[in-house]
Order: sequence, then structure tokens, then C-alpha cells
Amino acid sequence: MASANSFTVGVGSSGGCGNANGSSSHNVFVYGSLLADDVVRVLLRRIPQNSPAILHGYHRFSIKGRVYPAILPVENKKVSGRVLLGITAPELDILDKFEDFEYEKRSVDVSLLGTPEVLQAYTYVWAKSDDTNLYGDWDFEVWKESKMKDFVNMTMGFVEEESKPRVVTYESYYKPE
Repeated sequence: MASANSFTVGVGSSGGCGNANGSSSHNVFVYGSLLADDVVRVLLRRIPQNSPAILHGYHRFSIKGRVYPAILPVENKKVSGRVLLGITAPELDILDKFEDFEYEKRSVDVSLLGTPEVLQAYTYVWAKSDDTNLYGDWDFEVWKESKMKDFVNMTMGFVEEESKPRVVTYESYYKPE
């Protein structure tokens, strides 16, 4: 949870909030591989303050041929995740590059777990809403047990080869046998 003296959580149109020294920071709702501190630490070189949250009106899908999920708007559904708080502009740029062309960044309202508070945050929504490769549900706990270690290694490769898009890094790491 965020401490009151580190920044003030506020609702704005850009998924952002102001911090204690007045500079702009952002909130980002994550729901897949970025739920894992190990992945976030590799990308951002820190674990931002965060809070469990729910995104209403969306569903988290598995993707055929991928180990990470996608979300799309679906009526009467909800996605559990967490909000990364106090994300700087350079960190947001890193997340944008990591999510690559497969996702679109959108500003959404999320409900913080255990409070009546609604917070505006960015999230990454699957860009191809009619994708026939989306199916069922995606389970973080199953992913954590069976896929996280390799995904962290792939993420390290992405960070080391800054010029390579994440999808290219992913596809070269997870080459079909």
C-alpha cells in the first residue's frame, strides 16, 4: 500500500497522480506477468508501491501460443490485479515498449480492494479485439508455478537488448520446437 507521505493519490484524466514534490507520476493497473515482482524488478529496477485492485467490465483471456494474458472489455466481468503507483514517465515508457504493439494503453477506473476508492490508471488492452486466439481464463498462480522463471529470463533478454521489440525477444526466446 502507498504511504500517505510518499505521494497523494488523485484521480486525473491521464492515469496519473501528483507526488509529494509536485512532479507527475502515473498509476498502472497490471493483471498478468507484471503481477510478479520479479518481472517488474527486471523492467523497472525497483518494485513500486502497489495496491490490489479490480478492473470492472473486462475479462482476462489466455492467448493461444503465448504464456501471458490479454484483457478486453466484456460486460459483467472483472479482472483482479494490482495498481503500480508512482510510475515515472521514463518507467511508463519502459512499460509501453514492453507491452509493444500487441496492446493499447488505455486510461481506466479501477477499484482498490478493501476500500471504496476508485482510482484512474493506465492499463494495457489487447489491440486485436476480434482475435480468435483468445480463449478461456488466464491463471496467475498456474503461470507463476510453470512459466514465470522462463518469462523472467526472457524479460532480462528484452532489457539487455534495448533495440529489439519485446515481441521479437519473446518469439526468439520461445521458439517453436
